[in-house]
Amino acid sequence: MTSPVIHRVTTLDLAVRPIIWPFAEERRAEIAAHFAEKQRERPKIWNGRVLLGRDAVFTDGHLAATYFETDFASFLAWRDWGFPDTAVFNGFGMGALRASDGAFVMGEMAQHTANAGRIYFPSGTPDLDDVRDGVLDIPGSVVRELAEETGLTAADYAAETDWHCVVSGHAIAMIQIINLDMPGEAIRARIEANLARETEPELSAIHLVRGMDDLTPTMPRFVTAFVAQQFASR
Repeated sequence: MTSPVIHRVTTLDLAVRPIIWPFAEERRAEIAAHFAEKQRERPKIWNGRVLLGRDAVFTDGHLAATYFETDFASFLAWRDWGFPDTAVFNGFGMGALRASDGAFVMGEMAQHTANAGRIYFPSGTPDLDDVRDGVLDIPGSVVRELAEETGLTAADYAAETDWHCVVSGHAIAMIQIINLDMPGEAIRARIEANLARETEPELSAIHLVRGMDDLTPTMPRFVTAFVAQQFASR
């Protein structure tokens, strides 16, 4: 597996365009059959609309790319079949929750989700709710995912301005460090209390990860301990 590449950027320029995806059109019947099988395994997944990217370019602290709309079934087939359209990538925002004692807070995906058992920072494949005036709003997506998965709102944390963009396989994780003024155990207890109030939470467990204080533009321990293991097949 190719080692991930990390770019530190300050601006994101992610235009959303009405692009027809040949993979989704030409293999529609196979995609439908694949999704039906996945629904038999996990009946709670649904075929909503999502956004995938192409033509990513990193220049001088800037990321530009074009996004297009497709259905979740096509995305899932593309991912599960080894990314047959190599021009496309799954580009999503992640909120790296960092506690006041240096611990990072991650969630384990529940069994009813498409990524059951995987451990992530709060994140999600972008969808139409993340589009603002023809542009993909990744900062807004991070705020939304944090609220949905953890119950934390923008009033609870301070988000750093830079983005650590981890390119691994056909995924680009746009990671924003989210600082909270409370220790890791207190954050975990708060999120667990929020999950307990939900009928069907996206997360099944909360994990604290330490020894990742070198979350810098190169992020060596972060890459070897987490990114390479999780992102490539997302």
